Amino acid sequence: MTTRSARGAGEASEPAQLVVRNARLAGRTETVDILVRDGRFARIGAPSDRGAPVAARVVDADGRLVVPPFVDAHMHLDSALTLDPADPNRSGTLREGIAVWGRGKARLTGRQIHRNAREVLRWMVAAGTLHVRCHVDVGPGAPDALSALADLRDEARGVCDVQLVAFPQDGLLREPGQRAALRAAMSRGCDVVGGIPHYERTPQDAERHVREIFDVAQEFDADLDPHCDETDDPGSRLAEVVAREALARGWQGRVALGHCTAMAAYPPDVLSSAAGLLARADIAVVANPMVNAVLQGRGDPPPVRRGMAPVRQLLEAGVTVAYGQDSVLDAWLPLGTGDMLAVAQLGALLGHLTGYEQLAGALDLVTLAGARVMRLGERHGIVEGRPADFVLLDARDPVEALRLLPARLRVVRHGREVARTSSPRGELIGGFAPGPVDLGRHR
Repeated sequence: MTTRSARGAGEASEPAQLVVRNARLAGRTETVDILVRDGRFARIGAPSDRGAPVAARVVDADGRLVVPPFVDAHMHLDSALTLDPADPNRSGTLREGIAVWGRGKARLTGRQIHRNAREVLRWMVAAGTLHVRCHVDVGPGAPDALSALADLRDEARGVCDVQLVAFPQDGLLREPGQRAALRAAMSRGCDVVGGIPHYERTPQDAERHVREIFDVAQEFDADLDPHCDETDDPGSRLAEVVAREALARGWQGRVALGHCTAMAAYPPDVLSSAAGLLARADIAVVANPMVNAVLQGRGDPPPVRRGMAPVRQLLEAGVTVAYGQDSVLDAWLPLGTGDMLAVAQLGALLGHLTGYEQLAGALDLVTLAGARVMRLGERHGIVEGRPADFVLLDARDPVEALRLLPARLRVVRHGREVARTSSPRGELIGGFAPGPVDLGRHR
């Protein structure tokens, strides 16, 4: 891949135009040239022999894949990098994770939360993620993570869009003050109403929780994104309660449900009914493969369930499904880098989505589907007239990208490069087959 500029000395440091030559787009066999003007895609089409416009910066993609920016549709930046070896989640369960976080957050300051979240957001941008929906613990006992993350949202604006979800980590009805705290968080600038109905003490309280978060969503004219049915219990069917409430209140297309891991244990007829209801209510499901694989199935005798929501069946029913990283080095996940390609790869493996067409479509779950969840509309996608946001991968097609987890050679926002990664190459020395190692050499 080469880069050159047609600018002369003394011209502006940021050219008005960018041309990406010989780029490959998902679903197209022939390469294209991409012309960017004033921060938007001006032309996407067959390579031109007319040469680059004057003062254009030219990038030769050399047949590599250009994709829309990655979207993380479910993330907790307030807990990022808080993993404490002295107080780990020993059982690996969701409930112990909540307990560990409850102890740890009491020691955190807003400055620490901002520093940790900022560092992980830097990782994410470097990996090509330019849109993040972040759930923020807004309970009365939580540190003021909201102020820290609202400041980070403003700091990152123009490079990475961050939506903040007011998340009542400890429920609404278990402790006093939770409902007031949720409304206060929305008044202070959260974008989306969150929830966690399955964490309430009784089924009746769980259904009341659903009604009350819809009340708040209507009060603030906000979208809704609760954690839902994050359990191994096949009797947990709150997703259907949410769907019926959305239909009754006219909130179709404005609700996403995080996790929905109980669906992994639903009998086929129950799953079919639930998926159909979600599709009718236009409710999205956000699976979180890494955290779901860690937290779910802990109490299962063999065979142990994979725990992730049944992505294939939901997609076949017409439900929008997206992926999230969820956690990075915290009480719920002792791993993670914020790389949505790695999340998509694990989702394909856990979901048995390994047919060629399924693999070819896997990147949609971390790009286009996430954009639908965040309701980005015409602010996302490689389409003429839309903002020139894209990632140039060191891979030739989506399946190879999923296999290699390649370098993000260029990450571009509004026509301006905001991150880049050099392509690493190994080398064998001496004895056996010496020379450079390139995992893509077979192509």
